[in-house]
Amino acid sequence: MAAENRTTARSGKGRIVMLVDNGVNGDSRVQKEARSAAEAGWDVVLLGRARSKKEQDQTWTLGDARVRLLSVPGPLFRRRHEYRRAPLRSPLAYRPGPLAAYRKQKVKAWRADLNIRLIIAQREGSALGRLRLMPPRLFSRLLQSWVNLRHRKTQQLEKRRKDMDSALDRFTTAFWRRTMGVRAWRRLDPHLWDFELAYGKVIDELKPDLIHANDFRMLGVGARAALRARARGRDVKLVWDAHEFLPGIKPWSPHPRWHVAQCAHESEYARFADAVVTVSDTLAGMLQERHGLAERPAVVLNAPDGEISPEQAAEPVPDLRELCGIGDGVPLAVYSGSAAPQRGLDIMVESLPRVPEVHTAFVVLNTESDYMKTLRARAEELGVSDRLHILPYVPHYQVARFLSTADVGVIPIHHWPNHEIALITKFFEYSHARLPLVVSDVKTMGAMVQQTGQGEVFRAEDLEDYARALKSVLGDAERYRAAYDAPGLLDTWTWEAQAERLDEVYSQLLSDSGARSGAGRREAGTGA
Repeated sequence: MAAENRTTARSGKGRIVMLVDNGVNGDSRVQKEARSAAEAGWDVVLLGRARSKKEQDQTWTLGDARVRLLSVPGPLFRRRHEYRRAPLRSPLAYRPGPLAAYRKQKVKAWRADLNIRLIIAQREGSALGRLRLMPPRLFSRLLQSWVNLRHRKTQQLEKRRKDMDSALDRFTTAFWRRTMGVRAWRRLDPHLWDFELAYGKVIDELKPDLIHANDFRMLGVGARAALRARARGRDVKLVWDAHEFLPGIKPWSPHPRWHVAQCAHESEYARFADAVVTVSDTLAGMLQERHGLAERPAVVLNAPDGEISPEQAAEPVPDLRELCGIGDGVPLAVYSGSAAPQRGLDIMVESLPRVPEVHTAFVVLNTESDYMKTLRARAEELGVSDRLHILPYVPHYQVARFLSTADVGVIPIHHWPNHEIALITKFFEYSHARLPLVVSDVKTMGAMVQQTGQGEVFRAEDLEDYARALKSVLGDAERYRAAYDAPGLLDTWTWEAQAERLDEVYSQLLSDSGARSGAGRREAGTGA
């Protein structure tokens, strides 16, 4: 950390601390933001979240930007009531924690010991020994029934606390929302404080001129850091990068309080952002209306790099078809990106018996996730497992070249509010790979594909219509590829164009001499 504090702003523009609540790898938008900002002359430190002890405090560089992963302990992940007994709701349940499992295992061990002692007494022909074991064996059986009952009640209580669907649970949630308003997240999801306590001190030590907070969790962390800095006399600017329309997402957690808490947290801190950027014009309007923003957020698309560095270009790109074990003439449909049920990947597996020559490749972050295992199992049931290939991510600057040997890029996402309003990252990646597209009929993306003629649109979750669209594209691929020859189409869908917009946002916020002179004072004071 001392080395980071001694590093000075390279061109006098100032220091930017970027925040993200993931491990950075796999998040192409954040990686490109950090790299391009550093190339534009900003002193960039990107703070991400370590997912394991092995990742904790890992550091590396993205171009001239520095990346550091922070450990986020989660003692506040469980709500306060989950640490207490519930004598009225479930008087027989053990107190929260490992006690229930310990008691159940302990009595099973005792019964196992009594059984061995009985076997030994029988081998030795000791009638007295067998007689002495009768009372403890009878008592252990009764005790095991009692412990099993309490263990079962404990599990049921834990499930009710996770589901929180009782009248009392609904009342308490509504009570905190009514009495605390946007501050209710403190009661509904105190785990958000764990991020503050992990990131806050590090941000303060870095003394940024500008904080770039990615998405809703980091918005609060960035806003509080900016407020602390301003209280100390430093005019730190906050940029909020809203990746999604939070009220419209499929909740990341099944806990019924999670989504309510995140929305409240976002609403509390949105007003502290000095500038907001987002991924589509539609979302920009929705954010402005929801949070009463004075200015419409700037749009920075999730577009891929139009150009890559000589070092990146020199790196060998894996051969997609070779990894799938197929030749050039075999039809290959590919999906690249986040893998979750709402992404609709199951329809690609279900369609394989209907398109007997087609192979399907999923390029995902975690090839061994539960969802991927489910899709593998389904492919085996259908007898098509030899035509399903699950592959890991490649670096973001290799994605378009990696995918380019496929015959069609598929985006089968379901109808969720957030899916309707943006051209997502893989849309641009497929386009730069010059792949014909098969996309579900979500509003913005479906309309764009119909407008450009770069693919076919099918009704989301409709297997028959998906198979129709896939066959149509595979039957006349060159006609769809020709859409990319339209003058200027791909030029506007590049990260370089988006990076210029983001740099304009930074520069406008720090255009006053105070921010730059602050960076200069830091340089003069560190003795670097």
